Amino acid sequence: MSAEERRESVVRAAITEFARGGYNGTSTEVIARRVGVSQPYLFRLFPNKQAIFLAAAERCLEETRRVLAAASEGLEGEEALSAMAEAYQRLIVEDGEKLMMQMQTYAAVAAAEAAGDRAFGESLRAAWERMWGDVHIALGADENEATSFLAYGMLINTLASLGFPADHRVWSGFHLSARPAE
Repeated sequence: MSAEERRESVVRAAITEFARGGYNGTSTEVIARRVGVSQPYLFRLFPNKQAIFLAAAERCLEETRRVLAAASEGLEGEEALSAMAEAYQRLIVEDGEKLMMQMQTYAAVAAAEAAGDRAFGESLRAAWERMWGDVHIALGADENEATSFLAYGMLINTLASLGFPADHRVWSGFHLSARPAE
């Protein structure tokens, strides 16, 4: 297996492990073990734990951006909104690690910022901004629509993370395509 293929394996393993344990609760040893490499080899692929986390978090945001972009391709207005909402709902139901990794990403950036490390979140803010830009364009360059869509997405993240069942009343105000399947 080439170094690039190993690097890809590390990113996938890191998403799984960081989604479960967060930045501070996940050791590089557990990531290396999941990939089947030694820790020293892991650090030949990535300079440190932070670089591994950032690669995993950026990948998660990029894959989410791609899902939304693919869903809305060729659509406008309400059709684009519905398609993106449905695609996002499928993503977090079918790949729960994406949801948990997103939540861990936000927590890690907030913790770094609170500790005075603004640089930690720079690439993640840029990835999130790219996603916002795609949503903005898909929804007719309407800032209010883009903001509302992403705000609902964050609420969906929160409710799904808290484990509210699909038939719970907290979901009643959501667009049908954004509600979890019952």
